[in-house]
Amino acid sequence: MPVDITAAAPEHSSAHMAGSAFHARVLDVRNLEKVYGVRGGSTRALAGVSFGVDAGELVAIMGPSGSGKSTLLNCIATIDIPTSGSIIIGGQDTSRLKHSALADFRRTKLGFIFQDANLLDTLTARENIALPLTIGRVAAGEIRGRVSRIAEALGVAEVLDKYPYQMSGGQRQRVAAARALVGDPRLVLADEPTGALDSKNSQLLLESLEALNRRLGTTVLMVTHNSFAASFCRRVLFIRDGKLFTEIVRGSDSRRKFFDEIMQVVSMMGGVDDVR
Repeated sequence: MPVDITAAAPEHSSAHMAGSAFHARVLDVRNLEKVYGVRGGSTRALAGVSFGVDAGELVAIMGPSGSGKSTLLNCIATIDIPTSGSIIIGGQDTSRLKHSALADFRRTKLGFIFQDANLLDTLTARENIALPLTIGRVAAGEIRGRVSRIAEALGVAEVLDKYPYQMSGGQRQRVAAARALVGDPRLVLADEPTGALDSKNSQLLLESLEALNRRLGTTVLMVTHNSFAASFCRRVLFIRDGKLFTEIVRGSDSRRKFFDEIMQVVSMMGGVDDVR
């Protein structure tokens, strides 16, 4: 059954660890608030949200349209600035970072997977994946090895020398995922990663992310309106009216059973009917 977590951040057990041997806290969101507008009225998008994500977790955030889930992700991604509260990633309070340090933190500690692949059309898949390492001045020999390994793991090795227009939509999205993961970020943020894919390619991407999460302990926080996508995660947080409504943990349940439980909560909340 769902667990009420509106009052405080949950305590995490080993069941939350997605089979990982890691136990360090990667993300701490503490009493986060975000208010838009000052004069003539305001909108409280986030109203005291608190939760944590441990290393090696694969976590989904779901909620109805206007619930605040995208605002929450943007704040964690350091794209938006919270009105109050704190976001601590890998022990670093992002609110204390100045502009240049924040840009460096975003580049080296965070990985991003968006609904649209956002690949550079003038670069091959290999060059797109290597981009974060190239910017970070990683040695060329190391770049080649890391790109090859992550491409193999995500099933896109055969398109490394192709340009985005030569790839299918699913291949482009998996190349984008490889780019997000190649730098070994502390936290990968996925914003509707299957939103532009058909069911077959959605499943391929989700199975690849799940396998990498289990094998490498990659920590992923995914915002999605798709219950099928959320069922690949080990834990789902539900947000409504800017507050955490409940959470459910997969534990030893089958993915099918977890999907059914997710659908029950979605129904109870009145639906999750929009990507935002």
